[in-house]
Amino acid sequence: MITVTEAAAAQVKEMMKQEGDDTLLFRVGVTGGGCSGLSYNLGFATEVEEDDTVEEQHGIKVVIDDESAPLLKGVTIDYKQNMMGGGFTIDNPNALVSCGCGSSFKTATNAGTPEEC
Repeated sequence: MITVTEAAAAQVKEMMKQEGDDTLLFRVGVTGGGCSGLSYNLGFATEVEEDDTVEEQHGIKVVIDDESAPLLKGVTIDYKQNMMGGGFTIDNPNALVSCGCGSSFKTATNAGTPEEC
């Protein structure tokens, strides 16, 4: 469904270590909002919900809810480090439009309601 690169998985593991809990789940989802209509959500979860799909990649468990899954099909999550710091990047082949800030997008089937960045 999605691909988490080794660099992104290593960063997630480091963040889990900082949280003091290496059993956390890496939750990836989509919500309405953002200047392009839909926003990505990356975070940690402690439980798998009934409508979740779980995949293991590079030693982390990735959890995606059924509602977000179609919008995330084919997505690649990476972690890039540069002189200004580091951050997760999301390459979404389903996105027709992406916000300049990189955290929101629009697809052909679910445009959402545009808001300010």
